Amino acid sequence: MNAAIDTGRVRGRVLRDEPMARHTSWRVGGPADRYFEPADRADLLAFIASLADDEPLHWVGLGSNLLVRDGGLRGTVIALHGALDTLVLEAATDADPESRTVFAEAGVHCARLAKFTEREGLAGLGFMAGIPGTVGGALAMNAGAWGGETWPAVEAAEVVLRGGGTRWLTRNAVDYGYRHVALPEAALGFIAARFAVSADADGSQAAAVRTQLARRKATQPVGRPSAGSTFRNPPGDFAARLIEAAGLKG
Repeated sequence: MNAAIDTGRVRGRVLRDEPMARHTSWRVGGPADRYFEPADRADLLAFIASLADDEPLHWVGLGSNLLVRDGGLRGTVIALHGALDTLVLEAATDADPESRTVFAEAGVHCARLAKFTEREGLAGLGFMAGIPGTVGGALAMNAGAWGGETWPAVEAAEVVLRGGGTRWLTRNAVDYGYRHVALPEAALGFIAARFAVSADADGSQAAAVRTQLARRKATQPVGRPSAGSTFRNPPGDFAARLIEAAGLKG
């Protein structure tokens, strides 16, 4: 690990021995050797270009449902929320005027992405309103909610490479499954994605999103440290049923 990183040209914040408890929704976690908040995309890529090839990297969005050990993290934690927050509806092409895509950087809150598409009268990403993290985290684990999953909605995703370069990967180039995504060896993490969307002609998706959000607010401790909805379902069963059967519900 390169302990003598030159941060003189970095415009963002670099913190040493930063307690991760300050940056996770559970309010637990030991110190990271370094905690970096880039100013923007260019700052992020310049910082990565300055790192040694063996520097361990960890990516954080909102820190939602993220369990960090008391011993902390070696290497560098990179926090993308607040820095990589571009969210735009891209123009249709002459070749396919009916096709629309939404470009979202990794630091965008999933709920913000869902609400953005709702305002634009678009369908396909409403399930994102039920994911309490950022686009980067959703891409990294194929996060899902309300019967939808991230990667089936992805047209292409942008990854950052050692040396500070980037590359776009189509959905078919990425191995993904239930709460699982395997990055190509050269890729360090996701920094953006293009999502395919369609017109919400009758407004049914917007109505469904509002209903689901109201149900979530009524049944879950939103805004408080909680370990709810964080377990993967085992094959052929449901985590919620197993928790209740073990007498641990509540």
